[in-house]
Amino acid sequence: MKLDVDASFRLPSLDGELLPERVFTSIYHDTPPRSLARAGIMLRRRVEGSDSAWQLRLPRPGGGELEAAGGADGPPRELVELLAAHVRHGPFEKIATLRTHRAGIRVLDNACRVADVTVDAVDVLAGGEFAPGFIELEVELLDGDEDDLERLGRTLRAAGAHDGDGTSKLLRVLPAPVEADAGPTLGGQLRRLLRAQLHALEAHDPGVRLGGDPEDVHQARVATRRARALIRATRPLLGGRLEQLGEELRWISGDLGALRDLDVLLIELTPQIESLGADAAGGRELLEGLGGERAARRAALLVALRSERYARLLRAFDDALVELPDLDPKSGAAGVAAHAFERLRNAAAGLPADPTDAELHELRRTAKRARYAAELGGGKKLKRYRSALQELQDVVGEHQDLVVAEAQLRALVRPSSDAAAVRLIDRGRQRRLELRAAYPAALDRVLKLGKKAF
Repeated sequence: MKLDVDASFRLPSLDGELLPERVFTSIYHDTPPRSLARAGIMLRRRVEGSDSAWQLRLPRPGGGELEAAGGADGPPRELVELLAAHVRHGPFEKIATLRTHRAGIRVLDNACRVADVTVDAVDVLAGGEFAPGFIELEVELLDGDEDDLERLGRTLRAAGAHDGDGTSKLLRVLPAPVEADAGPTLGGQLRRLLRAQLHALEAHDPGVRLGGDPEDVHQARVATRRARALIRATRPLLGGRLEQLGEELRWISGDLGALRDLDVLLIELTPQIESLGADAAGGRELLEGLGGERAARRAALLVALRSERYARLLRAFDDALVELPDLDPKSGAAGVAAHAFERLRNAAAGLPADPTDAELHELRRTAKRARYAAELGGGKKLKRYRSALQELQDVVGEHQDLVVAEAQLRALVRPSSDAAAVRLIDRGRQRRLELRAAYPAALDRVLKLGKKAF
């Protein structure tokens, strides 16, 4: 929890022990176009006495920092390798220097270390000299829980602290990068949306390389798929201008997708294993097999991310944004979205009463493309239509996840895990029946709202 305070603030009486007072200097670095700040990534060198270390914070829930020893000659190699998607923008350079005077208290409850409550008085280097900047109050839980955090927050607010906007120390000194206005034309909208996908890829690329959070893989995959869908939707207007970029995005999306499918499967199956009773041992064997497959897929993905082909893809993405023409057809964004809707309507009309798994999967892909095409436009009708498309995607997407899960389990099953696999597959099939019963209503809503929108 971060709170704002003024110079007159004093910590209230809290049960615990004083923390040693500290003074340290943080030298923040970024690329020339500030791609790290844009991605929500923080890179700094912290100097405290004779100690010097580099710290890297990625945009992940719960924060957390990576740290590696290093001096003024630049960030350590292991951190630079994680930031490979940003290196193409130019060398890391100093963008701000802050000096922090920190004091505080470790709140204790008998033997429990509840939290550290610290007050940071931050000075800002300007014109070769430090000048007072701001004061920030932070509560960091140790062994405490959310109730402790809420209780401490009430105590500190009663003493004069107040909620801030959550801005980091760096952004309190330097404003966030501002992108140029994309303009009102269809070309401008396409440029804005494609740029957002490239930035999302840059934001999550370091986390994919590091591992540990499946959400990074998921968001990177979403960015590549959304970019491909936008390229496909505007192909009638652009011809083959972005075709090669789309093919390269398909390549990396395939590697991201293979890993993501296994992440989803492990997340879904892991909590189910202990409910198998006597068959739990076989279930754990299946999870072990899935873990081995995941390790192999992750290794393949890392090879792809470290390749020159991936580096060329990022550079080509940069170039495409610069070279994109300023499209402004008479039909505008609505024409592109309407064309995608027509394809979806034709696909829906061609579905049999009891579609195959492959036909439902293709419906999902068509709906996804229609939703991304609809993002090029605005208005309440399109917003409701996009929302309905998302609901349809969720239903048929979960169905496809279960189809993939069954195929993976069948590939891994051994005599010792056969009973566990059969039970898990049966559960998945029951859920698939429920989803098959639900998808027609979701599809009907999409078709009705799409008809109103176009």
